[in-house]
Amino acid sequence: MNPQAAMASITSLILGTTITISSNHWMMAWTGLEINTLAILPLISKPHHPRAIEATTKYFLIQATASTLLLFASMTNAWFTGQWDITQLTHPTSCLLLTAAISMKLGLVPFHFWFPEVLQGTSLITGLLLATIMKFPPTTMLILTSHSLNPTLLTFMAVASTALGGWAGLNQTQTRKILAFSSISHLGWMSIILIYNPKLTLLTFYLYCLMTTAIFLTLNTTKILKLSTMTTAWTKIPPLTATLMLALLSLAGLPPLTGFLPKWLIIQELTKQEMTSTATTITLLSLLGLFFYLRLAYCATITLPPNSTNYMKLWQSHKSVNTLTTVPITLTIMLLPVSPMIFSTT
Repeated sequence: MNPQAAMASITSLILGTTITISSNHWMMAWTGLEINTLAILPLISKPHHPRAIEATTKYFLIQATASTLLLFASMTNAWFTGQWDITQLTHPTSCLLLTAAISMKLGLVPFHFWFPEVLQGTSLITGLLLATIMKFPPTTMLILTSHSLNPTLLTFMAVASTALGGWAGLNQTQTRKILAFSSISHLGWMSIILIYNPKLTLLTFYLYCLMTTAIFLTLNTTKILKLSTMTTAWTKIPPLTATLMLALLSLAGLPPLTGFLPKWLIIQELTKQEMTSTATTITLLSLLGLFFYLRLAYCATITLPPNSTNYMKLWQSHKSVNTLTTVPITLTIMLLPVSPMIFSTT
């Protein structure tokens, strides 16, 4: 991509995100979301492949539909209450429409179908942007309107997202699709605690972005796009592949890694809210995700191809690892010991 075009897209992404998360007026928030959508489209279509163009078209149609719903929800609320303030969302119909619009933008069940296909059709770096930065403005809007949302509907969507993210990821062989279903599952964990503790939702989102960034950057460094190439990835940069296993287990939520912290706090908060059955359900459903994380870790570090191949193996290279990769991986693995300090600030 032309450097000037890439700079314009990245600047627009930052601008759109900043406008949305800092605005109290519905029209300004909607404008920021539209800037975000238009800025990411050139990045998705950058590979100039039919699959990338298909992913761009799907992403544009879904995001345009969600933005239309969001604008309609805000106008309906303004029509009945006279309020354009985001925090003053009180009309029931507007609350339902907003929940549907934000769920569509995030990829929550039942509006999740577009996300794995779009992520599969783009590059790993653009997929990282879609899975992290592009989810920040809609998550912020959910937090701002959390007091107006329907708890029953949000809990149902959260449990369904956790279940589908685990089930659908079991039979995938493409790493980008696996990470897409992982994102859907983690969104379920964030949504289920949103109404009761919005700050915990934000902490969970931050840690999810950290762990996902570490894994996407590692996969991009080792050029891993599917499980069959992951089995020979240890021949390229063995130390990085070993830490990839720990990062995957951290994303799965295994103690004593960083990913255990948000799940631990969410289960604790749900228990305080006397939602023990819900906490037990999503904990059991997260075991489905743990299975395919373990399969990824097993392929990355333990197994070898079961038969001989006709192409030359890439043995240990002298390729250096970027600092942008090592820092997120280190935090993904070792952040739990400082969790009391993080929790005290929330």
